[in-house]
Amino acid sequence: MNDDLGHLVEVRHPAQRVVSLVPSLTEAIAATRPGALVGATDWCTHPVDLDVTRVRGTKNPDRGAIQALAPDVVIANREENRELDITRLRDAGVTVWVTVIETVDEAFASMRRMFVDALGWDVPAWLVEAERVWAEPPRDDGRRVAIPIWRDPWMVVGSRTFTGDLVERLGLVNAFGDAADRYPHVELADIDAAADLVLLPDEPYVFTADDGPEAFASTPTVLVSGRSLTWYGPSMLTARDELAAHLLR
Repeated sequence: MNDDLGHLVEVRHPAQRVVSLVPSLTEAIAATRPGALVGATDWCTHPVDLDVTRVRGTKNPDRGAIQALAPDVVIANREENRELDITRLRDAGVTVWVTVIETVDEAFASMRRMFVDALGWDVPAWLVEAERVWAEPPRDDGRRVAIPIWRDPWMVVGSRTFTGDLVERLGLVNAFGDAADRYPHVELADIDAAADLVLLPDEPYVFTADDGPEAFASTPTVLVSGRSLTWYGPSMLTARDELAAHLLR
């Protein structure tokens, strides 16, 4: 089988020992077959009771610890994980499946391939239901939104991102969706000028009521769950209704 980057991956089916280096996909795997998940990163916070070996971060995984777990497959993502770590794991004889997810539709297609081709499992019922939820047409909104992911310097969601596509599926317009970069650096004044609304997630930067809204002189802000806004996986079951509720306030 070929992963999302076209790399030929030979996986023992069904996979019984899985390490995930992607928080969203860790939750997806744990919700589907928790007993198969043996390792995950320190950033894998869902499910909240996840009890597996931690293998450090997404950008600096402990490759020795991963090898020691003897996984049938390691699940990675082009955006979340470094090519260097993936290459070195493969050179050490570890099987790695790389996902590529930049839109809502790609999230569903990639997760289906992950479960069926990489893991040799059935498509989980929660994924089928999430696809149904997001198949509903967006409501007529049209507001331009900016989505900062960092401050000082300010960075926002730009083009070719899952989050940008997700907000458009909610009927919004990503104010920086035409940027050349996926996560461009911008001036605070440019955000104020470009957006009708600023969405402030709690990750990767932890925006709070006291850290973020005060920076904007004229544009209203809404604090939202980073998991609902940026994660693919079981969170997509509730993300649409949760984000819509925030936007209607």
